[in-house]
Amino acid sequence: MSSTISFEVFPPNTQIGAEKLFKTLKELKQLQPDFISVTCSNNRQTIEETTLKVADYIHKELNVPTIAHLPAAYLSQAQLVELVTQLDQIGINQILALRGDILPDLPPKKDFVYASDLIDYVKKAAPHFHISGACYPETHPESHNRVEDIKNLKHKVSVGCEQLITQLFFDNELFYQFQESCYLADIKVPILAGIMPIVNRNQALRLIKTTNTKLPRKFLAILEKYEYDPIALKEAGLAYAIDQIVDLSTQDVAGIHLYTMNNADVAKHICQNTKNVLNGQIKAG
Repeated sequence: MSSTISFEVFPPNTQIGAEKLFKTLKELKQLQPDFISVTCSNNRQTIEETTLKVADYIHKELNVPTIAHLPAAYLSQAQLVELVTQLDQIGINQILALRGDILPDLPPKKDFVYASDLIDYVKKAAPHFHISGACYPETHPESHNRVEDIKNLKHKVSVGCEQLITQLFFDNELFYQFQESCYLADIKVPILAGIMPIVNRNQALRLIKTTNTKLPRKFLAILEKYEYDPIALKEAGLAYAIDQIVDLSTQDVAGIHLYTMNNADVAKHICQNTKNVLNGQIKAG
């Protein structure tokens, strides 16, 4: 059974970042991904200026399937209709529906409280759109427990979510437990495993500070041993991600979604070292 491979990129905040991203995207195209997803900007520029601009380039210039992230919490119904119309005109009929992070100094709008509200609306207004949703192998941080989380996820799927992409995780056993919970709840859409290679100290420290992700002993040992050796830390971080992907592939995971951090070299290294494991889905560039 083949696994899909896909990448996530984010719209940069600077012109230099934009130039780097477009160079990165050309290199990612050579890896023949099943799709590239584009996150929502976090710098309060409009989605049209950031997410849609990048998605348009991927779709039209690179001819690679693309998914645009849309945040439910900060979109009005009128804005959503306009965004879906623009995506349709571009020829992009795939979105990743998220609630989005709630910013402490910016009250959310009331039209779509949850991602499921946005999914339900889009599926009724534009049924030809393919909608992906986010999921949390370690349970959504705002859910009281796994049962509640799976119940909410089942609702998300029942209103039109056709594919799930996990948040990053470093313990595959937690992913397998989550997969089993979904199966028992009769959630039968593909679940793509979100993998983030940790390749530098700042990224690692930020991860530890800002997420509730379980860090296995093996992973923590890498951070501790190579914290001040950037070359070794990058090598070990890439090796850890590759090991995760190999293990997931042996368990017939539906797909690998690589959080690239706009770094083509990292994606290329991982793809070149897992192309046969993923049954020839990737052709190294």
